[in-house]
Amino acid sequence: MNRKVTSTGASLLLAAGLAVGGCSGGSSSSAAPACSAKPGPAVTASGPLPPAAGKPAAGWTLPGADLANTRDVASAITGSDVAKLGVAWTVPLKTSAHTDGAYATTPVVVNGVVYVQDLLSNVLAISLATGKVLWTHTYNSPNGGPDGVNVAGGVVYGATNHAAFALDAATGSQLWSRTLIGNDHEGIDMTPGYNHGTVYVSTVPVNPTVGEYLGGGKATLWALNAATGAPEWSWDEVQDLWGNPDINSGGGQWYAPSFDAQGNLYLGVANPGPLFGQRYPLGSSRPGPDLYTDSVVKLSPRGRLLWYYQLTPHDLYDWDLQDPPVLTTAHGRPVVLDGGKAGILIELDAQTGKLLWKRPVGGHNGHDDGGLLTEGARPASRLALPGQVNVEPGAFGGIETQLASNGSTTFTAVNDLPFIYKSESGPYVTSLSALKSALVKATGEMVAVNQDTGTVEWDDRLPSTPYGAATVTNDVVFTTTFSGDLYAFDAATGKILLRKPLSAGTNAPVTVDGDYVIAGADVAAPSLGRQLIIAYKLGAKGTLPDA
Repeated sequence: MNRKVTSTGASLLLAAGLAVGGCSGGSSSSAAPACSAKPGPAVTASGPLPPAAGKPAAGWTLPGADLANTRDVASAITGSDVAKLGVAWTVPLKTSAHTDGAYATTPVVVNGVVYVQDLLSNVLAISLATGKVLWTHTYNSPNGGPDGVNVAGGVVYGATNHAAFALDAATGSQLWSRTLIGNDHEGIDMTPGYNHGTVYVSTVPVNPTVGEYLGGGKATLWALNAATGAPEWSWDEVQDLWGNPDINSGGGQWYAPSFDAQGNLYLGVANPGPLFGQRYPLGSSRPGPDLYTDSVVKLSPRGRLLWYYQLTPHDLYDWDLQDPPVLTTAHGRPVVLDGGKAGILIELDAQTGKLLWKRPVGGHNGHDDGGLLTEGARPASRLALPGQVNVEPGAFGGIETQLASNGSTTFTAVNDLPFIYKSESGPYVTSLSALKSALVKATGEMVAVNQDTGTVEWDDRLPSTPYGAATVTNDVVFTTTFSGDLYAFDAATGKILLRKPLSAGTNAPVTVDGDYVIAGADVAAPSLGRQLIIAYKLGAKGTLPDA
């Protein structure tokens, strides 16, 4: 999640997560050629629109349930029987020293097989019916996460810290690999996108083996031929790093893009760096809005910029707009919904990118318009190099994980966790133990927002932060919390229908397929526990193994 926190001058990587012209050629395993087109102007488009909201996905075959990333799926689970979920099987996760735990993604289920990737980039194929591990492809390549795989045409697409890859879905054998990073200040930590024979993977300025948001770390979205891994085109998300590539960095995706019926791509782009201070007070090394960070971007199938909407110009606080845009409808017209770590939901017209409404959710303490060094602007006096400032949402806060939509209501998991920012160090904690303590004590919310009006339909306060995104099926909404609970809510009222303890804490979303709910218990904090992939099933009578 590309979250940087400093502790007595040391950088602590604590989470997961984060570009157009003609280009081709190159063989598998080779470095990507330096090819891209210049970003287009900020234009509106009168071209094809997303499809109207249709039926929920029949099964969880894609990372966001469908190409529109609605996280809405048809299943056998309803509000009347969700309490009958019991443990069907568990699979141990490889113990990881990763500070985010072992696993942080949403599995996909294709032809009765569950495919998942852990935070060391290792890929597992598991029988949905039995929980038997069919194969494992080991990479041991840690990155920022959340990682994840996409499966299409009998092939599993994923990425390590530095390269995109394709595996045979039946055997796990590698078919091709393509190095994409341009230097060791870059990495990859997203779930790849796939559409019409092309795989989409972005770099990000985070490499856990070196550091994060170091100078020259930039994001490029690559469109790769799915059969060979050869680049088809690329889009530079941050151009020349706003004139100072020795210092600046930024951009990237955490999740697969969304696609409309015509193959247009919709991206949520992560934050710029350096952050609040870090030797360059108030982001002074990168004056201006820092396009296209903290933006929703629409690209044509060949990578031409159609429009963008920037939520947080000149971001100082690590407020990525990292979640994948949701393509749906409001008042009968196609719209794009998104939200990120700024804790603000937005709805845009899918044709023009025009803002239709904006809705803050969760805690906010007055810094929402903190972009200070945009074109022609002067630093606000209230933030003229204070010793420190308390900001909510903080670096882990706001809408950290994906939205879900049932076509009329958007559901969002919100984290209420302020952060102290120091003028010379950015997000700051006194120690790793203090940060863990703050994470344990932090609270959150599940919020339902009407898509036509942007009004809140219900807001459930939670005793722990819900890093488990939102997932909707029929009349039920699921999430998971950092303290290690699986929650189910009534989609219409917010009533809590189920609260089931996992075997450990978690920051991973759930998958719903048929009569199964698959969750990950992946974080050893706040207390020791078993790190497991857990499959719940209606009517199952199993129990979780002892710690």
